[in-house]
Amino acid sequence: VQFVESGGALVQPGGSLRLSCAASGTAFSAFSMGWYRQTPGNQRDLVASIDGGGSTHTNYADSVKGRFTISREYTENMVYLQMNRLKPEDTGVYFCNTAPPYTPYNSWGQGTQVSVSS
Repeated sequence: VQFVESGGALVQPGGSLRLSCAASGTAFSAFSMGWYRQTPGNQRDLVASIDGGGSTHTNYADSVKGRFTISREYTENMVYLQMNRLKPEDTGVYFCNTAPPYTPYNSWGQGTQVSVSS
């Protein structure tokens, strides 16, 4: 199982980014998928998830609700995170992996760095 995240950058507050995740190694279509954020000294926190099995049901952490949108492309095993109206507290390394009710795989990707600063 492999996850490859991309799309992170340094942006000013109020800016936007779109993160991409390519998942491979198993059939992910049945799994819920999520984006996790990690800051130095802290654990990875789930910020957004999307159900599997063809569903488009999504869940968001309160801190990103209304600003972030998660989506997935089933045929390509891709997961995306559209991040709008970015805030400095959104800064961190973003990872994708399976999401609750599924346990994340131990094989995390390298993540992609998002830095929000003026």
